[in-house]
Amino acid sequence: MNTELLYLTYAATFTALMFLPYVLNRIMVWGLTDTVGYPDNPKPLAPWAERLRKAHANAVENLAVFAALLLIAHAAGAVVPAVVNAAILYFWSRVVHAVAYTFKWPWIRTFGFFGGFIAQMMVAVALLSH
Repeated sequence: MNTELLYLTYAATFTALMFLPYVLNRIMVWGLTDTVGYPDNPKPLAPWAERLRKAHANAVENLAVFAALLLIAHAAGAVVPAVVNAAILYFWSRVVHAVAYTFKWPWIRTFGFFGGFIAQMMVAVALLSH
């Protein structure tokens, strides 16, 4: 597997697994019945779990953009070193974003988000200049 596709696989897998800790918190706080149901007045989750849930939603939104750009670059034969580097940057930026969001590290969270955006633009520029 090419490096850029490997890192896209890492990013997609990481994004897919991000829900587990906050769902486990939901089970601990609400119980299994309310977690799989629709409680009228659910107890609030731990603040870290709410932040991780928001980080997960943000990761899903951004993965759609990055994956589309990367797969187009791959299909178009526009995979240059900048695209490979973008895939690596994207994955690690999203890890930093999720951890920083969960633990309330505001500046680091923003840098993580911005790193993912820069990675998206690196692929877009490679595509548009191909």
